Amino acid sequence: MNETIPAATRLEDYRPPAWLVDDVDLHFDLDPAETRVSARLAVCRNSGHPGGPLVLDGQGLDLVSIAVDGRALAASAYTLDDERLVIDGLPDRCTLETVVRIRPSANTALEGLYVSGGLLCTQCEAEGFRRITFYPDRPDVMSTFTASLAAERERYPVLLSNGNLVEEGVLDDGRHYARWHDPYPKPSYLFALVAGDLVCIEGHHRTTSGRDALLRVYVEGHNADKCAHALASLGRAMRWDEHSFGREYDLDLYMIVAVDDFNMGAMENKGLNLFNSKYVLARPDTATDDDFVAIESVIAHEYFHNWTGNRITCRDWFQLSLKEGLTVYRDQRFTEEETLGSVKRIEDVRHLRATQFPEDAGPLAHPVRPREYVEINNFYTMTVYEKGAEVVRMLATLLGHDGFRHGMDLYFARYDGSAATVEDFVACMSEAGGRDLSQFMRWYDQAGTPQVAVEGDYDPETCRCTLRLRQSCPSTPGQPEKRPLHIPVAVGLLDGEGRDIPLRLDGEPAAAGTTRVLDLTQGEQVFVFEGIGGRPTPSLLRGFSAPVRLAYEYDDAELAFLMAHDSDGFNRWEAARRLAMRVLLAAVGTIGAGGEAAVPEVFVSAAGRLLEDPAAEPVLVAEALTLPSEDEIAEELAFVDVDALCAARFAVRRGFAEALKEALLDRYGSLAPQGGYRFDRDSMGRRRLRGLCLSLLVAAGDPAARTLAARQYEAADNMTDVMAALQSLRDADGPEREAAMTGFERRWRGESLVLDKWFTLMATSRLPGAVERLHALMAHPGFSIRNPNRVRAVIGAFARGNPLHFHAADGSGYAFVADRVLELDALNPQIAARLASAFARWRRYDGGRSRSMREQLERIAGQAGLSRDVGEIASRSLGD
Repeated sequence: MNETIPAATRLEDYRPPAWLVDDVDLHFDLDPAETRVSARLAVCRNSGHPGGPLVLDGQGLDLVSIAVDGRALAASAYTLDDERLVIDGLPDRCTLETVVRIRPSANTALEGLYVSGGLLCTQCEAEGFRRITFYPDRPDVMSTFTASLAAERERYPVLLSNGNLVEEGVLDDGRHYARWHDPYPKPSYLFALVAGDLVCIEGHHRTTSGRDALLRVYVEGHNADKCAHALASLGRAMRWDEHSFGREYDLDLYMIVAVDDFNMGAMENKGLNLFNSKYVLARPDTATDDDFVAIESVIAHEYFHNWTGNRITCRDWFQLSLKEGLTVYRDQRFTEEETLGSVKRIEDVRHLRATQFPEDAGPLAHPVRPREYVEINNFYTMTVYEKGAEVVRMLATLLGHDGFRHGMDLYFARYDGSAATVEDFVACMSEAGGRDLSQFMRWYDQAGTPQVAVEGDYDPETCRCTLRLRQSCPSTPGQPEKRPLHIPVAVGLLDGEGRDIPLRLDGEPAAAGTTRVLDLTQGEQVFVFEGIGGRPTPSLLRGFSAPVRLAYEYDDAELAFLMAHDSDGFNRWEAARRLAMRVLLAAVGTIGAGGEAAVPEVFVSAAGRLLEDPAAEPVLVAEALTLPSEDEIAEELAFVDVDALCAARFAVRRGFAEALKEALLDRYGSLAPQGGYRFDRDSMGRRRLRGLCLSLLVAAGDPAARTLAARQYEAADNMTDVMAALQSLRDADGPEREAAMTGFERRWRGESLVLDKWFTLMATSRLPGAVERLHALMAHPGFSIRNPNRVRAVIGAFARGNPLHFHAADGSGYAFVADRVLELDALNPQIAARLASAFARWRRYDGGRSRSMREQLERIAGQAGLSRDVGEIASRSLGD
């Protein structure tokens, strides 16, 4: 085991900063080879800290000079190492001036100031500002920033930073400058600058109070025609936040910059959001429906951060979900209300189960608010973001619409301009909603996915329906025992005709709606509904009211009934998923025992009725007929037999498609395109269902279906239909696949974001020769190991989306990914760590695979000079 991993930072050790910074004045003499950064900090001792030195973080900085109140400091007056600058004997208030040199072009980690193509840009969250200048780089030190940028005018005609432009002009020797001032105090992680040759697409937004805001999207010139959707999404998000949360934008200018080399999706720097180009650039011929939705969602997410993240930030990084979970919840609601409707909830839950539930069940499990970390970048996780959003959603469910809105208003009023904690947020909700939420706080502090087991009983003599609920939660690293949580369980009861029954709990004078939220706060509770005229079918956990595993023994007929009748769109889909999962798990067992999988008639009939139902919304039909993935199936297994799992899903999907072939072909034809591309729910639903029908037809093995897919590829006028055809052909070896894949690569090799789609298709293909294909992809002229999007499109897609070959019995898939982790660790530790986490659940696989995965983890962990990012993941995965 590598011994260089530093000690953990712990929540219990938090102390307020000994020094604060009132004001920051920065000057950048920008050059990719060597940038000179001059910083003037107005520092003051924090009250309650009578002594102690000023400690400033700094990494990779060449110190040129240092002065206090205009007096140069001798080397003996401070200490400097690879991590920090320490100055003792300072007055309680003073001005510190430093000059440092940094080298952006050598910065492959993409933290701090770095080069992306022809741009100079920054990424400071979580701890990147210390790579720019010496500073107390923690979120509870909030300062006003002024930044002056000077650069070669021809090479960098656009100079941007946070806030408002207050001055610009021309300098000698072909250089120019711009001075920016942000009037709102912010932590250093929200600082940003961009310098480059960019064009600007403008829009305007008038707030509800009548203020005008100028909106600008900056991109490279050849991408100017791909910004309209991003700009429109920003306008919709601003209007929605005003209407839903009463939050207006507070500056005169809002800027978005598209950056090709970016570790994250986007960054909410105050007034100057930096985005991975993937989440800005879109035209119907270059981006799919999913891309358009993702752009809208991420644009909204970063805008919503202006209040939930910027105006109110987190006191320390343990509170990360305070800004991220809350803002994910806000962007989910926005997309649900503005674009996708109930299918958004289905997509979010599917994503949660596929990514966060496994995290909760493995060695990397941690609470929504972790108690310690070695490298904070490793805690930008699905638990913090997605489970964090579910925790906020539960608060909204418990308090109701008005109560939650009042709680948000109180939170904004009380903590605007400050750094807050999870306790601060929940206290506002408790006060505004008039509810004791002390037990609810356990959601932030306990790891693991709870299970809620439900038993139902009906007494025809008393017309009573009884539901007995039990909660439990498995042990997780460092938390062997769990206390009961406060779990909101939304339920409904359906009569024999599929109608919702008005619900009255025992002792209530009258029914109170057809969906009731039950407060499960104990290990076991019983709820009795009165006045139920016949044996009902329970609809449980409606809308997925809590991030739990639900255990209830539905039979196949009940699931088919819920598929057909449940008024809750989520639970209609959930019934279809449960029925499909039951079939798939049976097939895994049968094939693992040497038998052949069968597809039950009840499953085919239920799916067929849904497929042929003209009243069913296409997008919901498509979701209901999409089989769970291999990863989702694996989560239901105590022990994963990869060969049986992959063979079972293939067999069930093929048998399912063969049985419904005629209905699929009819529905495919009925969904033919009508006019040009439109970004609306109905049009997207039609394209999604048509693509699913095509995919299933090809899966049935009929050569005519491959021809149909090839024709769709050739005739399509939008990327959604193109990708549907290519995904259908991805694993279908034959001339149609070869012609389509080759033609697509040839046409789009100059568009990096579109080429990423081809990279992913090739990396996730189940056809033989996967590792050889991966090496060929890495040798492609469009691939760069230094670009996070390329890495995710090839290596990440293989590790996460190709279980058949990643888990190859000979260990070749594991070795390939481990090699890339070690290669990337020297370049970009953040990306390397995310790849390394693919090995985390090695204990769940058969002996040979388990040993092979552990060996690769040990090889990674033993690498000399390993980063703390990768070292922490490897150590926790091994259980050391």
